Amino acid sequence: MARIKLEMPEHFIFSTVLPIRISDINYGGHLGNDAVLSMIHEARVRFLNNYHYTEQNVDGRGLIMTDSAIVYRSEGFYGDLIQIDVAVGDFNKYGCDIFYLLSNKKTAEELAIAKTGVVFFDYEARKVVPMPDGFRASMQKDT
Repeated sequence: MARIKLEMPEHFIFSTVLPIRISDINYGGHLGNDAVLSMIHEARVRFLNNYHYTEQNVDGRGLIMTDSAIVYRSEGFYGDLIQIDVAVGDFNKYGCDIFYLLSNKKTAEELAIAKTGVVFFDYEARKVVPMPDGFRASMQKDT
């Protein structure tokens, strides 16, 4: 079976820290895959907030996720603090990819790498719309 390979950017423009909660632990006793997706969602919301955006309002447009991929590297356990570094790349007319590097803050061990593809969306018209110029400029200025 072919493995997913993610090419991660060299430069990250935002970082946040989240604890692994007891509800993030699966029956194997470690961080569950569903919790990782939830953690990168929280990191994405914090990242957008840092630029004064929300998922519903990026210069008047919303975001919608088109895909996601996660590659696991090591285990995380209850109480670990996870540093999530965020980068943006692969820009196109309608969206981009958001990349995430999850590391144990204490040991610096890499837990996972991930990416989510997003496009800009007009929720009233229910259609994909072009990326706002201001968002592209802000992201490309920092990368």
